[in-house]
Amino acid sequence: MSVSIDQVKALRDETGVSIMVCRKALEEAQGDIEKAKVILRKHSKLAAEKKADRALSAGTIGVYVHAGGEVAAMVHLACETDFVAKNEVFQTLARDIAMHIAAMAPVAARREDVAQDERQAALAVFQEEAAGKPDDVREKVVNGKMDSWYRERVLLEQPFVKDESRTIGDLLNEATQKFGERIDAVAFKRFSVR
Repeated sequence: MSVSIDQVKALRDETGVSIMVCRKALEEAQGDIEKAKVILRKHSKLAAEKKADRALSAGTIGVYVHAGGEVAAMVHLACETDFVAKNEVFQTLARDIAMHIAAMAPVAARREDVAQDERQAALAVFQEEAAGKPDDVREKVVNGKMDSWYRERVLLEQPFVKDESRTIGDLLNEATQKFGERIDAVAFKRFSVR
């Protein structure tokens, strides 16, 4: 199916992905922009996986201070080159992630960064709640509750505060595809006067 230049331009404006990649995604989605966005998300995840072992030698610190100064957050958003680190879109992404951290108060960047005693305590509670259910149901219930528990606490799994249809991990994967190099939230800190 042939797609129009206007469709390609609209998708590029929304996603920031290259024109050729947008055109291919639209052709695969038979002109449906929403389906093309889903295709681009899948491609961005694959692109991020391919670049996962690259060294991150540049980056920026994104800072957000909420009105009134009672809550603030900082995030070290790392990338491979200074060229990307100085890019305005990259800088905005870092600030948006810092704002998300201030609003959502994650406790860790990834599942494996959550303290083991916290994980085990949550698992014990969910296993106790699921006691008495059939084995196959119990396992699904416990896994589902743990996934939900992680989504509340882990930065990369939290729905982005400005667009809950995407997670912070999705944003980083999309940025990796957009800039053509690995992007990662290496560290963060949230401050609150309360």
